[in-house]
Amino acid sequence: MTERPNILLITTDQQHYSALGCVTPGLKTPNIDRLCAGGTRFDRAYCPAPTCTPSRASILTGLYPSQHGAWTIGCKLDEATPTLPGLLSRAGYTTGLIGKAHFQPLAGDSLEKQPILRDLEFWRGFNGPYYGFDHIELVRNHADEAHVGQHYAAWMEDRGLANWRDYFQPLPGEEAPLAPKMAEGAPYWARETRSWALPEDKHYTPWISERSRAFIDRAAETGDPFFLWASFPDPHPPYAVPEPWASMYDPEEMEPGAITPGEHALNASHFAKTQQVAPDFADWHRPHEAHGCASHLYPRAALKKDMAVYYGMMSFMDREIGKILDRLDALGLTENTLIVFTTDHGHFLGQHGLVAKGPFHYEDMLRIPFAVRWPGKVRAGAVNSSIQTLLDLAPTMLDAAGVVPPPMQGLSQLEHWQGKAPPPRDHALCENRHNPLAPHVTSYIGARFKISVYRTEEHGEIFDLETDPGEVNNLWTDPGSTRLRATLLQKMVQAIQAAEPLKSPRVAQA
Repeated sequence: MTERPNILLITTDQQHYSALGCVTPGLKTPNIDRLCAGGTRFDRAYCPAPTCTPSRASILTGLYPSQHGAWTIGCKLDEATPTLPGLLSRAGYTTGLIGKAHFQPLAGDSLEKQPILRDLEFWRGFNGPYYGFDHIELVRNHADEAHVGQHYAAWMEDRGLANWRDYFQPLPGEEAPLAPKMAEGAPYWARETRSWALPEDKHYTPWISERSRAFIDRAAETGDPFFLWASFPDPHPPYAVPEPWASMYDPEEMEPGAITPGEHALNASHFAKTQQVAPDFADWHRPHEAHGCASHLYPRAALKKDMAVYYGMMSFMDREIGKILDRLDALGLTENTLIVFTTDHGHFLGQHGLVAKGPFHYEDMLRIPFAVRWPGKVRAGAVNSSIQTLLDLAPTMLDAAGVVPPPMQGLSQLEHWQGKAPPPRDHALCENRHNPLAPHVTSYIGARFKISVYRTEEHGEIFDLETDPGEVNNLWTDPGSTRLRATLLQKMVQAIQAAEPLKSPRVAQA
């Protein structure tokens, strides 16, 4: 039997598909670049949902959010759901998650909530099992956010940073003299300065790298194959990072995206509202507010600073990712380790007049960086334009491990990655459902065209990604595109039908 490969999944959080040095000159990510050079970079990869929890849960389960049940942030993934690490563990793999989970909300029946987050004695004594992972070491916050704790905070204390709370945004009743000051009247992520006083060596990025290397060391000693998810929380806002990374890039050299005048005139009304000073979204996202349903007007000078620090966060992660790759080399594990590098969803840095994220299904939000390396198995130095989706990671990795998966909506890409078969899919679906009724939008992305349909709107979007890669010309109401719209709607319905679960096998009567 062929030796089963180790499997390493490296993810960032909210990374734009272009935020790679091998794609954008001037951005320094030499280690991720060498990972891409040693394997295949897929430039048409998509998330199944443009928010953290549903997309991450799809990675675990191979199911769409509407099927695994963690359909938005604030939902909890059922711990009884079969998962990729659980199936691999039963097959003899050592499984681990280091970094961000976010399979559960910050409230309710959850391990990822206050005050449990800061019950450090609990975390010192708990490393799993968790969603099929044998071993976990978790961090919940992004940058200086208040909900810091879990294994990461315990590690900071154990490393001598007893006053770690001073560096993070305060909870009610607390003081945080060393935390970056929040910018008055600006979005939640905005800081007066983006330089963070937290010592570089106490940041969660080197912590994730260190603990990932320790996991690999332990797995190597056993001789068993391993599955490790190294899950970095950056470059998700807020934009704050220790020096020298905060000052690594000159804001004046940054070129954020911008709106094309009039481009939202043909889109659903919530697009245009983002360009108002104080838009009223109350009629569109009842009963709760939704990510991105607010004004996106933002000073360009501030956006340039955000982009410079966003790049600094990427370069900081790249250094630490390089240490993980080096450890595989040192242990002689590189040749038999399948590595996937990707993110959970995209990000806006001014494109279409938008910032951060929201129910706006442009390529900037849905398309993601995606690279696969497996020496001798996956072609090195290639760029592949076949459609990939995070939904396919679970069945593909199980296939590589020789494990037959339970019913999943994802498809194994293994033979295609190896150059043995054509792409198994010709489309991707993306679900975005923040509230019970709205926002609720589904997108079908094919080789050339993308269509987005809203549950509560007559409006929609159709973009020709070949002739209009910037997505400024919405063809939904174009008289010359009536037949195209009908064709795409049919393809979307058929794709949704094909993804309908058939969990109970039919037993024929002989």
